[in-house]
Amino acid sequence: MIELLWPAAFLALPLPWLVYRLWPSSRSEQAALRAPFFESWQAMEQTQGGIPALKQWLSPLLLFLIWLALLAAVARPMIYGEPVTLPGEGRDLLLAVDLSGSMQIEDMRLGNQTANRLMAVKAVVGEFVERRQGDRLGLIVFGSKAYLQAPLTFDTATVKRFLLESQIGFAGRETAIGDAVGLSIKRLLDRPASSRVLILLTDGANTAGNIEPIEAARVAAEQGITIYTVGIGADSMTRSGIFGTSFGARTVNPSRDLDEKSLQTIAEATGGQYFRARNPAELNDIYRLLDELEPIDQDAETFRPQTSLFHWPLAAAFIASLLLGLLKITGWLR
Repeated sequence: MIELLWPAAFLALPLPWLVYRLWPSSRSEQAALRAPFFESWQAMEQTQGGIPALKQWLSPLLLFLIWLALLAAVARPMIYGEPVTLPGEGRDLLLAVDLSGSMQIEDMRLGNQTANRLMAVKAVVGEFVERRQGDRLGLIVFGSKAYLQAPLTFDTATVKRFLLESQIGFAGRETAIGDAVGLSIKRLLDRPASSRVLILLTDGANTAGNIEPIEAARVAAEQGITIYTVGIGADSMTRSGIFGTSFGARTVNPSRDLDEKSLQTIAEATGGQYFRARNPAELNDIYRLLDELEPIDQDAETFRPQTSLFHWPLAAAFIASLLLGLLKITGWLR
């Protein structure tokens, strides 16, 4: 059904006629040439039917249609779809994902292939996002700085797409955990206090940013925000020796920079939990556990999708103007 957003615009429909009737006519002082036969020629032209008569009313008609189309565009015609009711229960859930340089360490396995940490996160967290029904999801990525990739929304497909498109180094090579928590607090403050949740995933320690993670956690706790922290990275991995052989190979701890103590403190200060993910299977178990968060009743929201149609009458006015100008230029209309 088409509705007009500003129907009062059609009150201006008689405006050109009023201007024509009330505006003083211009007076010409130029000399005129008297043609005794003019009245007879004009009367004969009017009686010859067809095209001469058409010329008399076509120009005013086109001008009227142009004005009517412009008013229709100003009135903002809209098509409203059927009402859509959004889920009435769920949480406001922000995902904060580390994109620092260390996330490229290949200490994970997906199937039979070695993968870096970010690839494992995309595989597991992507499925987690798909399973969140009734929750508003948002995505924050952080490295040297923290950025909001997707605001809180029911559109989980878009959140997942933004996650999959994220690349290592997009936000810098360092790790600003405190800034990520601070940005999350800012985005969750206007949401119901009982449904604010942040899941923060990182593989390192706070090495950048302007906010200390523990201080940010204290503010989050004051605002009723629950933070679940996930530390990702294997405990050990074997580095190849000379020329990729086992000669000279050594076992190292790729997660030696992971600040588990701070992540645990952040979680405990806000009523959340700290989880350790050494491989994709553990990470998947963690997100399945997080998937069971108790939903919170919220007021259902209803909206009607709308499509604006103002460009159609505007295009009609433009085409009629071109036609009128063309007829004037060719001399078909005087």
